[in-house]
Amino acid sequence: MEKKDSKENIIKKKTSKKTIELEKYEEIAQKLEEINDKYLRLNAEFDNYRKRTLKEKIDLIKTAGEDILVNILPVIDNFERAIKANQNLTDTKAINEGISLIYNNFKEFINQKGVKEIEAIGQNLDTDLHEAITKVPVQEETQKGTIIDVIEKGYKLNDKVIRFAKVVVGE
Repeated sequence: MEKKDSKENIIKKKTSKKTIELEKYEEIAQKLEEINDKYLRLNAEFDNYRKRTLKEKIDLIKTAGEDILVNILPVIDNFERAIKANQNLTDTKAINEGISLIYNNFKEFINQKGVKEIEAIGQNLDTDLHEAITKVPVQEETQKGTIIDVIEKGYKLNDKVIRFAKVVVGE
């Protein structure tokens, strides 16, 4: 009977070992399934995020200039009023005052948006800010290499040059 018990014990041990291995396998398979599910959900969330941010970028690009354009409309209105009012006027002083008023209004608007004029006349030529169109001879030694005239004003937007000043330099 001892031999029988030992055979039964051996069989039980082998069966028990297989059961434990099977349980470990099932546990690992369950963990793998959970990880795979988390991966799929994370991937889907990222895809949704990517699509959402892409849509937001497209919307931003479409409406990026809206704020500026809305604020330019009153300037256009003022120009239209000035044109209508100037049709019957013979007094050029009133016309000049009206145009100056609109000009100052517009300059104030662009200054509020961060656009600043680049100072040029009397400055040394700086190729990061100025574009030399031509050189003219000057009599004074101090004027050599300095800007004598501005053909087209230059502008910066928040310290970034958006248009170089086109200038005439003394030689």
